[in-house]
Amino acid sequence: MTVMRTTVTLDPDVQALLRKTMQERGVSFKDAVNAAIRKGLARDKHAGQKRFVQPAYPLGAEQYFRWDKALAVAEAMEDEELSRKLALRK
Repeated sequence: MTVMRTTVTLDPDVQALLRKTMQERGVSFKDAVNAAIRKGLARDKHAGQKRFVQPAYPLGAEQYFRWDKALAVAEAMEDEELSRKLALRK
């Protein structure tokens, strides 16, 4: 096995997480960094395997509703209802 030595600049929050991991598990800095990298890279490798699929459902025969005009339709319905209520007060 080839060992590679390198310099890495860690953000303060990452450094704190590594120090916490070192204390909790009683491992060295090197072991904590290697474990974190392995876990992160393994997660990326498996992330593509679980693909989300959105189920589709038929909307019935009347599929001609313009969804881009839904707010205008809702507003018109509300106006009609307000007019009806005002007419009942007379």
